[in-house]
Amino acid sequence: MKNFLWFLLLLPLFSMAQDSIRVDISNPHATIYTHLYFLQSDSYEPKKAAKTILGLSEEKAIEKAIKIKQVLDGKGLYVDVNKIPTNPNYKDTVGYSSYFKYVLFPQRMPQIYVEKVGENWYYSSETVAKIEGLYKEVFPWYVQKLQNIIPVSGHKKILGVEVWQFVALLVMIVLGYLIFLIVKRIAFFILKKIQHQITKNTNFEVNKVLKKLAHPISLLVAVAFVDKIFPSLQFGLSTNTWVFLGLNIVETVFWIYVFLKLVQVVMKIYAEFTERTHGRLDDQLVPILHSFFTGVVIVVGLFRLLVLFGVDTTTMLAGATIGGLAFALASQDTVKNLIGTIMIFLDKPFHIEDWIEAGEVVGTVEKVGFRSTQVRAADTSVYQIPNSKLSELVINNKGLRLFRRYNTNLGLRYDTPPELIEAFVKGLREIIIVHPETRSDSYNVEFTGFGDSALLIMVNVYFKSLAWGVEQSSKHRLHITIVKLAKELGVDFAFPSTTVTIEQFPEKQGISLKYNTNKERTDAVIANVISDFNKGN
Repeated sequence: MKNFLWFLLLLPLFSMAQDSIRVDISNPHATIYTHLYFLQSDSYEPKKAAKTILGLSEEKAIEKAIKIKQVLDGKGLYVDVNKIPTNPNYKDTVGYSSYFKYVLFPQRMPQIYVEKVGENWYYSSETVAKIEGLYKEVFPWYVQKLQNIIPVSGHKKILGVEVWQFVALLVMIVLGYLIFLIVKRIAFFILKKIQHQITKNTNFEVNKVLKKLAHPISLLVAVAFVDKIFPSLQFGLSTNTWVFLGLNIVETVFWIYVFLKLVQVVMKIYAEFTERTHGRLDDQLVPILHSFFTGVVIVVGLFRLLVLFGVDTTTMLAGATIGGLAFALASQDTVKNLIGTIMIFLDKPFHIEDWIEAGEVVGTVEKVGFRSTQVRAADTSVYQIPNSKLSELVINNKGLRLFRRYNTNLGLRYDTPPELIEAFVKGLREIIIVHPETRSDSYNVEFTGFGDSALLIMVNVYFKSLAWGVEQSSKHRLHITIVKLAKELGVDFAFPSTTVTIEQFPEKQGISLKYNTNKERTDAVIANVISDFNKGN
């Protein structure tokens, strides 16, 4: 009687224990927990796990349920049930907003997910249909044959690992190393062929980068080989989880390295192309694009690493978007400058080493950066002009001139005879014609008027070279030759002065200069000056 009373007392506890492990498929968390719980070694009831599969016979459902868990374990995908939603009406807001659907591993295994059918949640029909193919990918045909040929001694354990697993791991490492060596040579050969097809030449600098690029590519192939083979060694979920996490991290780092080197190769090829173009603004675009693409690769790579460590990048991006609005408001000038940079490279109002006038700034363009343009003035000082302002200014690009115009006035004394004025003008014209840096088909040398203190001779010439330094050197030679001509002809240059004339003064003569206006002499002087100038050329 006493034992019967104890039985009645403990009966509710047994009922509660049974209820705590009953089949529950009312929400994503319950369905996935039911599936995994009843396939554990200490609670193995595959018939209950098969309740998470809809539309198949019990035998087929059991087979599918077991294979789903084996695939997850084989790829080292640890299911954290605490992160699975318990909402019966859960909707995946990332890409699946119109379906009641939950994907366990969206990045690494998107084919396996549960969906709501009626009032309950089951593994999707797509998952059930694809599980056979996934199983064969994780556990290829040779796995079962390998298990059959392993002798009994091969199943002995050392440090919790069977002997055959140690041997298979060693073979896998050796094969992976051989694949690395072979693929490295093949990858370098193919990359070199592609580079030669694009550039039509051999660049030793590019070849060095290609060798560095072939190294991580071959490592990626070796890692992919290990990723494919390792599940066949059947080390178990805990080991597979850490191994595949490590492999994915290594693979991501290698991919980042590959794309960084690829950016470097592409930029070197583009730099060779820009060197053959006329303008140098394209040359300045190379480091800017290199920095931009490098930043993109690093940011995308870091996001990929965060995903591997379980960070929800969607939430992170949403937070970054909200913070980005505040940041954008605080950095409007930076955004304006970036847009200005884009407009400068699209419109190309100037090139590197062009002499420009932009507002109050006059100088040579040295560098165009993300934020500002560097202009060096004639006194060697440097101006940093924000690109947002520069894109709005009226730019006078003197570097785009066909020729450099030079205009000046020469003042002769008022008492210079007309004959010498004519000879002087004639000599100036002949100097311009023979000058190697001036246009002989476009110039003006004329007696244009009467100044306050001088007779004005206008000299208007065009220098061929657009370089500022060459222009100044050409002016120097022109000026020296003009001074020599004036000296030989006996022509004096005037300067601001006041002349007081005394008409009658005892025993004093006037101070008027004596000019030699003999035409033969003036022609000979012009010929000698031109001859001396030609000898200098």
